[in-house]
Amino acid sequence: MLLKVHTENPEQRKIQQIIKVLEDGGVIIYPTDTVYGLGCDIFNNRAVERICRLRQLNPAKANLSFICENLSQLSQYTKPLDNRTFRLLKRNLPGPFTFIFNTNNSVPKLLKNKRKTAGIRIPNNSIAQAIIARLGRPILSISIKIEDEILEYLTDPIDIHEEYGKLVDMVVDGGISGHTASTIVDCTSSEIDILREGAGELEL
Repeated sequence: MLLKVHTENPEQRKIQQIIKVLEDGGVIIYPTDTVYGLGCDIFNNRAVERICRLRQLNPAKANLSFICENLSQLSQYTKPLDNRTFRLLKRNLPGPFTFIFNTNNSVPKLLKNKRKTAGIRIPNNSIAQAIIARLGRPILSISIKIEDEILEYLTDPIDIHEEYGKLVDMVVDGGISGHTASTIVDCTSSEIDILREGAGELEL
């Protein structure tokens, strides 16, 4: 199913359609402020495992990420943040960044790798924000990659639906996306480390 949603003022009845899919354990493809991502309720193990199979990932070894609505929700899933890290997040979020944190016991076991870390995003995207706000908890965020020598990511939701429509329960059409993934920033130690340069330019 391809569902077109207004990019700036998402229609609440359509957001509720998306929530119904997520609450029923479904898998969606949705827009962020970078590229389109595969998503599901992070507390539904079966849906998380389904996404990992689609992307051929081993949950125990992969660095899985999820998106939150705001800093308050983000802090519910991390070890206590020091003042410097909190200020860093406040300056750069919402935005095209994935921050790697040491997680606490609120994160489902399936999302924890051996290091007990996870990537967390707060994307600057109205549709993604509306989904999380209505659901009341985070959703998984795994970008869709394609085997192409020129493009690494599909940017047109119609093309995404043609490629993945039969593999997921819903593709949320939020318009043409960018083609660069998020900047990944490691916040698990005393030193802030940029692991991958992406769409976001970190303001230190």
